[in-house]
Amino acid sequence: MPLRATVTSFGPVLLSKALELNQTQEQSLGLIFHYADSKGLELVDLKDLRAVVAFLVSDTGKAELKGIGGLSTATAGVILRSVTAFEQQGAGDFFGEPEFDTAELLRQAPDGRGIVSVLELAAVQDRPRLFSTFLMWLLADLFHDLPEVGDLDRPKLVFFFDEAHLLFDGASKAFLESITRTVRLIRSKGVGIFFVTQTPRDVPAEVLAQLGNRVQHALRAFTPDDAKALRSTVKTFPNSRYDLEELLTRLGIGEAVITVLSENGAPTPVAATRLRAPRSLMGPCPAAELDAAVKGSSLYGSYAQAVDRESAYEKLSAGQEAERRSAEAKAADRAAVEEAVRGEGVRGAGKAGKEETSLVEQVVGSGMFRSLARSVGTQLGREISRSLFGTARRRR
Repeated sequence: MPLRATVTSFGPVLLSKALELNQTQEQSLGLIFHYADSKGLELVDLKDLRAVVAFLVSDTGKAELKGIGGLSTATAGVILRSVTAFEQQGAGDFFGEPEFDTAELLRQAPDGRGIVSVLELAAVQDRPRLFSTFLMWLLADLFHDLPEVGDLDRPKLVFFFDEAHLLFDGASKAFLESITRTVRLIRSKGVGIFFVTQTPRDVPAEVLAQLGNRVQHALRAFTPDDAKALRSTVKTFPNSRYDLEELLTRLGIGEAVITVLSENGAPTPVAATRLRAPRSLMGPCPAAELDAAVKGSSLYGSYAQAVDRESAYEKLSAGQEAERRSAEAKAADRAAVEEAVRGEGVRGAGKAGKEETSLVEQVVGSGMFRSLARSVGTQLGREISRSLFGTARRRR
């Protein structure tokens, strides 16, 4: 099924990671989300985000942010360029509605067995950083929705983050802190997480400290740095009867050193094992079979067709159109007053001028764009509750 998330629910922290923004730009993006949340300007897709950023740096929009820090034109320009490039690379397919409900990952087959969900981002296969960030959104969304269940005999769901180093590569401090807290706390929601990567060095120490089970394949020591990393890795294992420094360098295909948590929560002794290959096709599914499976799924009707409803882009565009019409009406009123002055004299013109002022005040007020933003904030606005990842809490 197509997997989509709204920009609003994705949040500024994860989106900054995907856009590769620096800390200052990430903070500015957070300010933009704060404004959109409070004014009811829903950021459904990337064109909504572009519209809000463009409005906030316009002459009429700058005043809206003065009270909460402002937004520099240079930073807004960087964000707009990043969003545009991001969209041109195919990322726009992932933002929109209907938004994927992560509860679908907890479905069961009719016979009670669990269902394996394989997530593929084929449209941005050359942007693995977006893939890993999108998986983190799924995890954060689950964290919001699932109840506390304590220590279950078996988890409700297990996530496998392949190429996990991409999740941490270039991550901001706030992003790393959010991952660490999520990994630490989500186990109480009945969710397990495996980070799959080449070496333990790819995962920050703060995250490694939260992991309990470990499957370690071969490590090579071809350089002095490799040898140093190997010794550091060995020190992270429980005491073992094996010479791990020697064993890890001679493991072959399908062999691994494993330690897991026992029933009482203590690490089990290290075991050198040979893994049995799965009895399945180790290759891509034929396109015809995949298409038939998708169209035959019970989820097809819910997610196959994209929906583009009214959101920030449409609301701000309507405001621009209303401003244009008001300007035309004001110009027409002035023309009428001038005609009255020519036809009835100064006294008549003065009276018409008063009528003109009254009419213009009624039509224009204090500026149509500003009025639009404030009225939207009054009628539709609500401060969206966000998580430690900056993701919006789902309203079911």
